[in-house]
Parts: sequence; structure tokens; C-alpha cells
Amino acid sequence: MQLGLIGYYSDFVVYPLVIAVLAVAGLIEAGEEGAPGWIATATACLLLWTLTEYVLHRFVLHHIPYIKDLHDRHHVEERSSVGTPTWLSLGVHALIALPVWLFSDFAIASAVSCGLMLGYLWYISVHHMIHHWHPAHPSYLYTLKRRHALHHHTDETINFGVTSAFWDRVFGTARL
Repeated sequence: MQLGLIGYYSDFVVYPLVIAVLAVAGLIEAGEEGAPGWIATATACLLLWTLTEYVLHRFVLHHIPYIKDLHDRHHVEERSSVGTPTWLSLGVHALIALPVWLFSDFAIASAVSCGLMLGYLWYISVHHMIHHWHPAHPSYLYTLKRRHALHHHTDETINFGVTSAFWDRVFGTARL
């Protein structure tokens, strides 16, 4: 969706605050004995985000009608403020967290949420940087920017991972 500047940049304020509040509340709930499990769960979900990012980009953004049209617009207008509104992305995270909370407990649900939200925050941050910054050669960010530029300008059937090439290598869609 086309977002105003406040809508576009609100994720960069809202997500760190939500993650921090959930992390503190979840770690308090988990207690000293449950903290290592909480951290392990959050870390696993952060890693799970990389697969989620790949799957969403490859199969949702490039194939679902309307969403594909919006994503195609992003391919043409890379610097425009096209994105997912914060209320919508937080709503999707809530749809994941609530069942986890219902079937386990708040500590686990907060760890799952924090891991996935941290992954999402890393994704939107990297995606913003590779479209708006000029990273130094040869840096991690420059490598990601180069890979993403190949996806945008050469072949949109390759390099779906924005924050990592791992899943592109696993599924054979990586090109350097």
C-alpha cells in the first residue's frame, strides 16, 4: 500500500517498543529458571523469520493478486513509501501470538512474538537501507543490496531473501 511518511516510518518506532515491552514482560513471566528457554525460543523464531521472509517474498508477493500488483509497483518505484501498514503487520503477529498463548503460556507467546517481530524489524530495516542508503564496498549491506538489485532489475525469480541468501541457496534461487 502507498503509505505516508509517518505510516512508512512508524514501524521503526512501534516495533522496537512492542518488542521491548513483550521481552521484559515475557522474561518476568518466565522467571530466572525459564529465561534460557525464553531466549532459545525467541532465537529459534528469529531464525524461523528468515524462512518466513523467503516464503512470503517468493510465493505471496510475487503470486497473490493485488499483493503482486503492489509488489510490482515497489519493483518500479523502489524509493516510494510502499509497504505494509503497522496496524496490519501487528495484526498478523497477533494472529500468530494469540493461539500460542492459548495453547501454552504468555512467556512462550511473548518469546515467539519477540523472535518473529525482531526478524520482521531486521527485514524492514535492511530492506529500507538497501533501497535508500549507499553502503560501503564490500560490506554485508552492500552484498545484500547487490543481490536485491539483481532480483529487481535482472530476474525477479531469483534472490528472494532480503536479509540472507541462506534459503535462496537451499531452494536453488540464489544468484550472485
